[in-house]
Amino acid sequence: MTDTGDHALLAGDDLETWAGLATVLEWLPPALDADLLRDFDLTHFEYGILYALAHAKEQQLRMSELAAFANSSLSRLSRAVSRLESRGWVERARDPGDGRSIRATLTEAGRHVFEEATPQHEQTVRRLVLDPLTAAQKRQLRAITERIRRAVTDAPAWRP
Repeated sequence: MTDTGDHALLAGDDLETWAGLATVLEWLPPALDADLLRDFDLTHFEYGILYALAHAKEQQLRMSELAAFANSSLSRLSRAVSRLESRGWVERARDPGDGRSIRATLTEAGRHVFEEATPQHEQTVRRLVLDPLTAAQKRQLRAITERIRRAVTDAPAWRP
């Protein structure tokens, strides 16, 4: 048996709260992937890469900036960008201002896929996350997620 020392085991309301959040953390990502995969052969993570590039200056970012945006390791990001690149949706090239860095650029085809996928993705987000909540619950969810984020990291939150 493990010695818990001064730490109480999760139980009661705390266990219920954690179990609810853990369930959402496990079930939401594949639910966000489902329609994107079916209709665009695109994961939610890959959609996030296209989103970041579509909203970046000149539709390009250094891979390190993109990794920070995606909260991803460079190796995971590189695999995802390779998949997008193989479809002609993203191009990579050395940064002309810094030969050590690689820039990812959204192509015209990638912009088209992003624009086609966005309405469906937003509909999925509304159906799964926003529509089930009241306006007050949405405000509470923003406050709750911000507090959790600050407990996890000092890094600034992504803002649209």
